[in-house]
Amino acid sequence: MEFFVEQKVLDAGIKLYAGIIRGVDNNGDTEEWTNYRNERIKEFYEKYQGVDVHADPIIEGYNILHDNTGVKRRKNIPSTQNLIKILEKSGDIYYISRVVDIYNILSLDNKLSYGAHDMRYIEGNVTLRFTDGTERFVPLGQPEPKAINAGEYCYCDDSNEVLCRLEIRQVEKTCIRPDTTDIALLVQGNEATEDEYVKKGMTDLIDMIEKYCGGKGELVVPTVI
Repeated sequence: MEFFVEQKVLDAGIKLYAGIIRGVDNNGDTEEWTNYRNERIKEFYEKYQGVDVHADPIIEGYNILHDNTGVKRRKNIPSTQNLIKILEKSGDIYYISRVVDIYNILSLDNKLSYGAHDMRYIEGNVTLRFTDGTERFVPLGQPEPKAINAGEYCYCDDSNEVLCRLEIRQVEKTCIRPDTTDIALLVQGNEATEDEYVKKGMTDLIDMIEKYCGGKGELVVPTVI
């Protein structure tokens, strides 16, 4: 499996790195991870109390990216901004699995947008490109396909199926499950993030998954098309 990105998407201001990690144990939880998670959640809850997310250049960078690509702000909240909103309201973030927890914790830390996809269900390669409206899109938690707008940047596989819409909505097809072992990883920045910052965001994710879930990962630089 390879990763590709359209030059037009990069020109819009997106920064992107990918990764692959194999042999992960995502089944259940560990005391080590639970203790670390709880400490970080408490730290982030205190950090983000009353914060103006629009004053943060990285978080606002995703909103600006949406503006520049014709995506309406109100219905398309950047993933980190949404995590902060949930954290402020409940004092916690939704627990899905250890791997998802790990990249959500990292996102709260560095404000980058992460995605993870079960490689068993990816057909061919993954390309970040602008849609033409013919793509199949079944959002996570939804039983039926939804219409996708032309001109949105999305991660798609070779079957013309959306794996993640923008950087905010992943899909049912490749969601991370308890028995997932081999994972395609994505981290996306914007014009407010230096290239090396985004690259470190991916290496940090690989390192953390290896530490708390096992497996062996590698950084991948997507091929520009």
